[in-house]
Amino acid sequence: MKKYSQIIIAIIVLVGACYFLPETDRNILAGQTRPGSGRVEKAIFAGGCFWCVESDFEKHRGVVSVISGYAGGVGKNPTYATYAQDGYFEAVEITFDPSVTSYQELLDYFWRHIDPTDAGGQFVDRGSAYRTAIVYFDHRQKDLAEQSKMAMGKSGYFVKPLVTEIVPFSTFYPAEEYHQDYAAKHPLKYRYYRFRSGRDQFLSRIWRKHSESIAPGEPFRNTKPLNKNDVKRRLTPLQYRVTQKNATEPPFDNLYWNNTRAGIYVDIVSGEPLFSSLDKYKSGTGWPSFTRPLVSANIVEKKERTFWSVRTEVQSKQAGSHLGHVFSDGPAPTGLRYCVNSAALRFIAGADLQKAGYSEFTSLFNH
Repeated sequence: MKKYSQIIIAIIVLVGACYFLPETDRNILAGQTRPGSGRVEKAIFAGGCFWCVESDFEKHRGVVSVISGYAGGVGKNPTYATYAQDGYFEAVEITFDPSVTSYQELLDYFWRHIDPTDAGGQFVDRGSAYRTAIVYFDHRQKDLAEQSKMAMGKSGYFVKPLVTEIVPFSTFYPAEEYHQDYAAKHPLKYRYYRFRSGRDQFLSRIWRKHSESIAPGEPFRNTKPLNKNDVKRRLTPLQYRVTQKNATEPPFDNLYWNNTRAGIYVDIVSGEPLFSSLDKYKSGTGWPSFTRPLVSANIVEKKERTFWSVRTEVQSKQAGSHLGHVFSDGPAPTGLRYCVNSAALRFIAGADLQKAGYSEFTSLFNH
């Protein structure tokens, strides 16, 4: 009996210790890692009512958590009653897994869920507390945000100039608990508010003619794949066999297996950006190998079953080109090896990105 009592006491102590740990430490015990561990990153966006922005980003693949809060003001511990008068604006803090999604993809997603031309608020919510902003944590995020804003301004989607601010991180305070996950806690109230706000009506009007750009995570590149006849005419026989017939080129005898130049790799058919030299490594296989995609939304993975094995095929999303396969024997930080045929790729050097129409990636190679 004494032995069982000791076991029960030990369990109570362990549970109690976990309960009194700070929330971040409890998250670590639950399998989440502390920001900065190399497995998660943070981003802050302001797009008007944080109920809506939080709900939108929670649907994005690779997002670990979204916290509604107040950013950019002065003074400590703002509340819903005081944040506006202290210069704060509603924002969300996003924790995301960079091996699943990228900061660039989050930027693309952000633009298509706000009105970046409205300096006086967002939709039914008026005032500077509802202004749009991108809050950056470092120079890399700043560069990507500025490039993304410039590209969106030139895209033709909006007639008016973009007024979304790009500002350095200063402060962020989580909002009150009743604001967190508001859409999930109060679905009827949230849907009524969102419909009456005019947000969805505006977004539908802007993106109706560009429905291919609405899908979460896709970049704003509207290249149109060639028809089958054009594909066969423009590609070399090897490129055609690889991309259209799932063939495999010979190892150590292909264009990019030992390419060490800085730049990006795009789909040979559609021009979709797929991989970066920053993620390329020497795998010893004789084919170009990468630890992650440059734009993960441009990659489609499909199970490939044979009598003796199951592999994961990798295709480009827009063109449907066969690229190669992904394996789980790669190095850190992802542990993945994207083994890709050179014949499915076109390399664009970092110095040529602007000229080739890929200006949003130039900042990756400017340092």
